[in-house]
Amino acid sequence: MMTAIIVILAISVLVFVHEFGHFWAAKRAGMRVDEFGFGFPPRLWSTQYNGTRYSINAIPFGGFVRIFGEDGGHTEAPGSFGHGTFWQRVGVIVAGVVMNFVFAAVLLMLVNFLGLRIGIFDEPTASRARDAYVQILQVVPDSPAETGGLKPLDAIVGFRESGVLVPVAGPEDVQTVAYENVGEPVVLVIRRGSEQIDVPLTLRKPGGPGEGPIGISLALTGVVSYPWHEAIWRGAVDAGRLFASILNGYWQIIATLFTDGTLDAGVSGPIGIAALTGQAAKVGFNYFLQFIAMISVNLAVLNIIPFPALDGGRLLLLIAERLRGRALARSTEYAINAAGFLILVLLMVAVTARDIVRFF
Repeated sequence: MMTAIIVILAISVLVFVHEFGHFWAAKRAGMRVDEFGFGFPPRLWSTQYNGTRYSINAIPFGGFVRIFGEDGGHTEAPGSFGHGTFWQRVGVIVAGVVMNFVFAAVLLMLVNFLGLRIGIFDEPTASRARDAYVQILQVVPDSPAETGGLKPLDAIVGFRESGVLVPVAGPEDVQTVAYENVGEPVVLVIRRGSEQIDVPLTLRKPGGPGEGPIGISLALTGVVSYPWHEAIWRGAVDAGRLFASILNGYWQIIATLFTDGTLDAGVSGPIGIAALTGQAAKVGFNYFLQFIAMISVNLAVLNIIPFPALDGGRLLLLIAERLRGRALARSTEYAINAAGFLILVLLMVAVTARDIVRFF
């Protein structure tokens, strides 16, 4: 129940931030905003102010903005979306993406100030890091680790031998014990949130490259924090790097989908995101903020992709209108967006079905 509440709040805030970007840009451009709502109808409460109805709705998943004429009508009416200049309309369309990026940057600034858990790969980082431990980054499918219930972000405390805890100081210690006990049962001691758990495993014989006895990838991680003035620019830089990385990831997914006809195994839908959000919340507040920042940048990148029914698709149609000198027929634009929306729904159903198999 607590995980469900956390997921609902997190997604609601991210979508609300996105829609607030559209709202703010439309208001700045002098467009008439008929309603700005938190959640989705049925409406629980509303008030009218300065020509806009502000509402709180029963379904708490984000929010919405209704801009006069955004459906392509009333192009000659002052205050409508279609009556705005080309650059005003571009600003309204991309404002949601910009707000998601800015929100992520702010979260990462806060995380850099409070302390960010990162991999320790050199001496300068090691000297600055605190609370260092060996952390699981990935669990290989059909491995002893997956069978034993190990999860990404679990911290490895050590091994229990004859009832005595033998701690590990780095990934090399874990690998040494694992290879010394191939084919034998061992007890791995992990920390998950505030819990310390004994996990019995029977180690397998290593197979191909990257297939170790346990079936996990590891890193020594530690918490590194920075002064507030340094945290500001580091948060902005981290958000930029995250944007570039996720953009490249989506490009690889799309390329694989069209060349091989398969969906990348790492893609997650709502159920996968919910499961990972719950895990991040259990690890700690700072990690949870970092994870929400990642989802926020994901939303920004996803929405700017030039695909029908997304902000990027609307932007592409607007650019096409600019080049042609006239807008597409409303029926044509509606058909394009409807087709894009249907494809997105089918893709979401496929990903969700796979998430159910994967996580349950």
